[in-house]
Amino acid sequence: MELVFLAVLILLMIVSLSSGFPVAFALPGSAIGAIGLAALCGYLFAGDAGAYFAQDGPVQWLTAGVTNFRSLYWEVERDTLIAIPLFVFMGIMLQRSKVAEDLLVAMAQLFGPVPGGLGISVVFVGALLAATTGILGATVIAMGLISLPAMLRNNYSKPLASGIICASGTLGQIIPPSIVLIILADQLANAADQARTLRAADYKEVTGEFSMPAALDITSASAGDMFMGALVPGLILVGLYMLYILVTAILKPGTAPPVPYAGKYDRQFAFKIGIALIPPLTLIFAVLGSIVTGIATVNQAGAIGAAGAIVMGGYRLFEPNKHRYTPLIITIGSALIILVLYKSFDLNIKNIRSQRDLIGVILAATAVLTFIGAIVWSGWRTFKINDTLVGVMIDTAKTTSMVFIILIGAAMLTAAFRGFGGEQLVREFLTGLPGGFWTQFIVVMIVIFLLGFFLDFIEIAVVVVPIVAPILLADPTANITAVWLGVMIGLNIQTSFLTPPFGFALFYLRGVASTKVKTTHIYKGAVAFIGLQLVGLAITGFFPGLVNYMPNRIFLTAETAPPPVNPKLQFCIENRVFSEYANDEASIRNSIARVRSNDFSVLPDEYRQLLTASFDLAENTFDLVDQVNVVAAELAAYSIEFKPLHADMRELRYKLKSINKLLQTARKKYDRISRNPETTRPQLDSLEVSIFRLEQEHEAAEQLIPSHWDDASATYKQLATAEKSARLAYRRNVDSAYQALQNTLLVIGQGNDLARFETPLLDLGMYIEPGHIEAAAAIEKIKSVESRLNELAGVAEIKSKLSKSRRALKGDSPDFTPDFNDAKEFHREAIDLLNLELDWRSRATALLDELNQYDNAIKTTIGLRLQPRLTKSQAKDIAACQSSHRDISLNF
Repeated sequence: MELVFLAVLILLMIVSLSSGFPVAFALPGSAIGAIGLAALCGYLFAGDAGAYFAQDGPVQWLTAGVTNFRSLYWEVERDTLIAIPLFVFMGIMLQRSKVAEDLLVAMAQLFGPVPGGLGISVVFVGALLAATTGILGATVIAMGLISLPAMLRNNYSKPLASGIICASGTLGQIIPPSIVLIILADQLANAADQARTLRAADYKEVTGEFSMPAALDITSASAGDMFMGALVPGLILVGLYMLYILVTAILKPGTAPPVPYAGKYDRQFAFKIGIALIPPLTLIFAVLGSIVTGIATVNQAGAIGAAGAIVMGGYRLFEPNKHRYTPLIITIGSALIILVLYKSFDLNIKNIRSQRDLIGVILAATAVLTFIGAIVWSGWRTFKINDTLVGVMIDTAKTTSMVFIILIGAAMLTAAFRGFGGEQLVREFLTGLPGGFWTQFIVVMIVIFLLGFFLDFIEIAVVVVPIVAPILLADPTANITAVWLGVMIGLNIQTSFLTPPFGFALFYLRGVASTKVKTTHIYKGAVAFIGLQLVGLAITGFFPGLVNYMPNRIFLTAETAPPPVNPKLQFCIENRVFSEYANDEASIRNSIARVRSNDFSVLPDEYRQLLTASFDLAENTFDLVDQVNVVAAELAAYSIEFKPLHADMRELRYKLKSINKLLQTARKKYDRISRNPETTRPQLDSLEVSIFRLEQEHEAAEQLIPSHWDDASATYKQLATAEKSARLAYRRNVDSAYQALQNTLLVIGQGNDLARFETPLLDLGMYIEPGHIEAAAAIEKIKSVESRLNELAGVAEIKSKLSKSRRALKGDSPDFTPDFNDAKEFHREAIDLLNLELDWRSRATALLDELNQYDNAIKTTIGLRLQPRLTKSQAKDIAACQSSHRDISLNF
């Protein structure tokens, strides 16, 4: 019966959407209708409102709805969606400011003389508007009103001209900042959490271990990651469009002839181009650049974009006069002043220590107030001129409300879909397909492409993605990242704007095109660009680094980048380092031999023994690397033979798991209805037959397990354990080899800092005198010196003596008498230890040059794991390595 109500749910959704009912109400309405009908039927015919649900029931569904509502609006951690109103505001403000018109006219004059130049200029402007407005309807309408007549006047092919405008208008859905990418990031974040749970459960079932290694975890996606991941594929799409137009113009000159510019290419023309081009480019660099450099989060970048749009609207809407650009000049000037002050002063109010710091803060505050004043001035202009600001705010509120209501409705629909067992059916269908992950992925992409003929991008993003994304992300065969999956879905969804009969870009152009352009021209022109979008989709699919590299690089070069010891980085780091060992082994060994030849007798025994032992460990590194390479080669060779068997067993295990779930459900249902006195014998017989068949199916599946599976699995586990042990031995070895060097360099290098404690430590003697001051005051003085010593390395014994001196003055009982004599003795011992430390550290400075040379020779290889962060060059290599998807299925 669950399948019946699942069909009712889908039928209700199809009918409501095809009848033109608003999506925001069609989705939750379908869910409420199907859930209500299932609960009513269950109550009337089975005596249980939850009888016809595959999992949970109507009460749990309602609870999940409330949870989704709260998470959408009140969870502080889920702040991805805050960026939506900010970017919507930016886009609508720029659209109302007629930025598109300026760009189209200027770029047409610049590119016109090139074959197909007018069409190329439309694509170029579409890309710029995509990175600023990102509003499909506004872009297509603006280009249809301005560029389409110009192209037709210059004898452009009607289908080509129509296709160029429609395709260019859709670029805003994939080139960041994009509302589509923000919604996908939000959906994929939840999907990644579900996939992580599925993968961890799979790992526990196979290995029996409760904790899954971090290296096997799923890489999630934030809105910033999606923006950076989509940037290169978006530019590839722009390049494909331009190349297609240029090739078409060359092969068929009559379809896209050059358009000569009647004016002169002089200084005035250059100024006109600059005024049209520089402001939107600046805004693009400000928004995306702030994300790339880590200066701002996506939400903060959205605020930057909204403020920039207000400033641009302020001068664009204002009548031409000498004060037209004054707010813009003030904004730019104050921003530059703030940047200079930031580089020159410490602007943290808490850190004001001098008159100079105070002056810097006052100047920065003045510049910030000026900056805000210029934005307010621009905002006032947009408010007064044609009531633009009010209109933009209203449209932003409408669009944002629509998106959020659809998100809530989609969450309700998805919960209902799961409640009727739809998600389990989809999972069983996908996992049952021959060919593994890539077959599943291609099927999902085809379904999304076909849905694009009938549904809008939001419906696809919020209904389909939550169902299929956890299944695809959890599969360890391809081990794809959420960013790559999101960009692939985004590129696929983009075709929905061009595919007839419901492609929105086609409708927008049809509404503003002249009667000379027939609907068939528009459809025919769109087909070629749909093909180009699919080519772009294929390129992105074959080369995942185009998506993954930028987010990985930004993450590894950011201030918050993980240290090289991070478990997720080890595979790529060791690939790089092992290659360096092979190339530079002789050089590293020479460095070890050279440093070993020094006389380290000046060092205390503890440091000397650890340091000389570290040289032996460093020498041993090459033998351990060879061991890792040997066992890794053995594992790789055996994996080729074992992988097909393992894949068959994974499919069989999933089948057994599915049968077990069906058995559990059937048995629970049998227990429930057998207790109902109104249940008839035929109903029980039918269930018993179902249970018997499932048990037989389970036994038959178990018979399919190959007889040599246990031996093959044991062999693989043995080799995998050997490789893991070899790698752990290598890591412990290099960490120990480098840590001793690090500690020695740190201790010797802090000799001057330690020398500064000589006077404060001697001065403590005057306080540790009977009758000089109260014991409590002497204790505080000692504590002060102790706390400052905590900043230094290698002073544990000195701190221990001071601690004993302090405890001699402090007792636990009220009648305790401070022992100043013991305190003075411990203090003298602390001074003696300090003098000894200063003496050997002073003499050991002669070793610093040799030790630093040795450090420089090994810190990118043996010592890489213990560095605080990767260098830029290393981060690039590791980012490139992590950008490829690696099959990790043999771990499951």
